[in-house]
Amino acid sequence: MTKVRWNPLTQLPALVWLKAYNKSALHADAMAALIVTIMLIPQSLAYAMLAGLPPATGLYASILPLLAYALFGSSRTLAVGPVAVISLLSANAVGLAHLTSGLDVLTLSMTLALLSGMLMLLMGLLKLGFIANLLGRPVVTGFITAAGILIALGQLKHILGIPIGGHNLPELAHGLIEYASDTHLLTLLVGVTTVVFLWLARAPLTHLLGRFMSKTTASALSKMAPVSAVVIAILLVSNLALDEQGLSVVGHIPSGLPTLTWPKLSWLLISTLMPSAVMISLIGYVESISVAQTLANKRRQQINPNHELLGLGAANIASAASGGFAVTGGFSRSVVNFDAGAQTPMAGIFTAIGIALASLYLTPFLALLPKAVLGATIFVAVLTLIEPHEIKFTWKYSKHDFLAMMITIGMVLFVGVEAGVMAGVVATILLLLWRTSRPHTAVVGPISGSEHFRNINRHDVEQCEQVMALRIDESLFFGNMRYLDNQLNILLSQNPCLEHLILVASGINHIDASAVEGLIELNQRLSDKGIKLHLSEVKGPVLDRLARVDFEAQLTGHIYLSQHHAWKQLTSSIGNANVT
Repeated sequence: MTKVRWNPLTQLPALVWLKAYNKSALHADAMAALIVTIMLIPQSLAYAMLAGLPPATGLYASILPLLAYALFGSSRTLAVGPVAVISLLSANAVGLAHLTSGLDVLTLSMTLALLSGMLMLLMGLLKLGFIANLLGRPVVTGFITAAGILIALGQLKHILGIPIGGHNLPELAHGLIEYASDTHLLTLLVGVTTVVFLWLARAPLTHLLGRFMSKTTASALSKMAPVSAVVIAILLVSNLALDEQGLSVVGHIPSGLPTLTWPKLSWLLISTLMPSAVMISLIGYVESISVAQTLANKRRQQINPNHELLGLGAANIASAASGGFAVTGGFSRSVVNFDAGAQTPMAGIFTAIGIALASLYLTPFLALLPKAVLGATIFVAVLTLIEPHEIKFTWKYSKHDFLAMMITIGMVLFVGVEAGVMAGVVATILLLLWRTSRPHTAVVGPISGSEHFRNINRHDVEQCEQVMALRIDESLFFGNMRYLDNQLNILLSQNPCLEHLILVASGINHIDASAVEGLIELNQRLSDKGIKLHLSEVKGPVLDRLARVDFEAQLTGHIYLSQHHAWKQLTSSIGNANVT
């Protein structure tokens, strides 16, 4: 049978969905694109401001990246573009690089997007899609929750009209305390009014409109609230000359499509931005693949992790080439795209066309858009990132995972976003090593009248003084053999009549070289005490490795296919009268 090799150029997802494309899908994609475009215009401007860039870059980052993802991405409904968390990461990285290199922030942002895209493309070509599993949900949830808090606090400078800044909670809190008395009342009025309007437009407005129309239509209308806020604010500024009363506005936005440029790379620039590019690539991929997989499951569709890396990589490179910044799949936009009925990535292409038309014809009207409105848009959007129920769930289920989550949240809030992610990953790895270095073991016995073996401390089972079965619920490696030896020494001291020790290996998936040597030494020590060592229910791959070093030939006992067989044969050899 000939093995088919994966070729990213001949197995493009776009070639699959384009073959079956029809008028029904075209109509559904066009309607979904209209809603997403209306939603994306104010979001793209707001996230560009969050990234510390001119508003136009948000529009640029929402055109070519969508086309690139539609070609390479495997999700039918993922909406790619600027998102809050990645914009914050980009702003922090670019701000630090600007201080050290002196380059303008736009060039640095484009370079950061380019490096992130190249990393994702490389990971996709090397089939490293599994790397998303290295960032556990507690770490990702903790990071996004803390980042949401920082983003929300950071937008208070636009809502209050005060010059605060900072990359962590102490810096932002110090700025709020220092400049709170300088709050601009008109800006505060516009910002707070927008926040209240956008917040009410979520559930309350949808519920109210649902009484008079279908839930789908009501939800679609509520999604247009940000655009309504933008239009109303521009009309008020234009008619009441609010910008002349101290209300800060976006200002001139150049009309036209982005010009294709290529940031010049240097070793100094690459070495400065590469750590942040790695962080953005990982966080962006994990966030995007999570959303894509969730939506795909609802329609029983399949997501290819490697194609997702290629799609996101191509999107970021396209963003860099068109004067944009780092992008990824957005949760809120993707859900709206899905709920609006999008069938294929063609919806993203239509959205890109809509944003391009906005860049050509709507930018003169956006010049009078108050920054307080954009700040309020981000403020309300990121509130959904804060998930206290996830924190509560993790606390109830696993104190270890909760600790990793709290370390991540604490480091993000009090040190910075990059330090928070690194600390969370390190904490997760250390906790994993700690758990695996202390493997769970249980002395088991057969339930009377059956072949099932259960923990003697949890069930009423048969026991024998001369035979003990110890189940090990962890792979054996150099880090946990000493702990296992200590556990065995305790059991041996408590069972002086022991003649046979059976290690039930049903929970062992791997035994490394150090652990094999440890088992051989254990076998010899037990032999010196007159105790035979046996194994049962050893998995095939583990048994194959043990056969390479003739482990069974060195064993004083035997390797049994099943624990029932081992127990029956050994207890029979010493007399069933000893079984209680």
